Amino acid sequence: MRQRPLGAGGPSASVIGFGAMVLSPGVYHDVRDDRDSAATLEAALDSGVTLVDTADIYGDGHNERLVGRVVAPRRDQVLLATKFGGNGGGAGELVPGMGRPEYVRKAIDDSLSRLGLDHVDLYYLHRVDPTTPIDETVGAMAELIAAGKVRHLGLSEASSDSVRRAHAVHPITALQTEYSLLTRDPEQGTLQTCDELGIAFVAYSPLGRGLLGGALRGAGDLREGDWRRGNPRFQGDNLDRNISLAESLRQLADAKGLQPAQLALAWVLNRATHTIPGTRSAERAGINSAAGDVELDDDTIAALDALFPPGVAGPQGGEDYMASVQQDPATP
Repeated sequence: MRQRPLGAGGPSASVIGFGAMVLSPGVYHDVRDDRDSAATLEAALDSGVTLVDTADIYGDGHNERLVGRVVAPRRDQVLLATKFGGNGGGAGELVPGMGRPEYVRKAIDDSLSRLGLDHVDLYYLHRVDPTTPIDETVGAMAELIAAGKVRHLGLSEASSDSVRRAHAVHPITALQTEYSLLTRDPEQGTLQTCDELGIAFVAYSPLGRGLLGGALRGAGDLREGDWRRGNPRFQGDNLDRNISLAESLRQLADAKGLQPAQLALAWVLNRATHTIPGTRSAERAGINSAAGDVELDDDTIAALDALFPPGVAGPQGGEDYMASVQQDPATP
């Protein structure tokens, strides 16, 4: 699979990564047992994926433990990213104080313990803490590099202003933000900021939280306990519109001999440097990985841009979006 550097002078990683959130309970209803989940991640690694993304909140630590077990035997082949600071409170608000230096130091030690590793390659601030200046948070994160616990720093769903302030304290290697044919907000300045500062843009939920992969045909496909049942994107006219768009994507993909997911991912990679789709299927992990070698011509890109103009039916996460991660998880 193609590799690209993460940021200016950063380590190289596969353009298609793996978002491991879907392998833990608490998000989608039909999470399989750990053996199946491990097999899916192993299939992704076998297909050329080297960038693996997890977080401390996924499955309340379950995800880091699972990912750590799978990655350990192939540690030198994997660029491992995890995140901290995304916990949601019972009322749906972001828990305050997760950007404070003392929390940063505790969070990395807890993550390393669950992962069973001595360092992570990329450490993200999951959400900017509104109660702590970003300068203080990133300063504490930079201390983790000096301590040998972290190799590179990242931010998730941060505004351009926050990215610039953070980058002035310590170089930011990657910014992770939701981006897909259905969610094109990063085109309004975020992508440009990353390009200017030499920061890798890592697109999460590149398949529109399952809408663009071709498997979702209607509300009946969302089982009880699936968080998407409560999200406006997956309700009423919004869902009908999005499924209609997904069908148009499928038709275009068929004409090119591609899977819909491959066409959607290839489009993302014309603007983002990396993307981290998640799946619970070993077969689909291989399909997604193959998108890393798909090159799109200008006419195809223009056709997709016209089919999916900026704007999406339903809200998304963001720095000022304090929805509970249990209700609307903000990462893949």
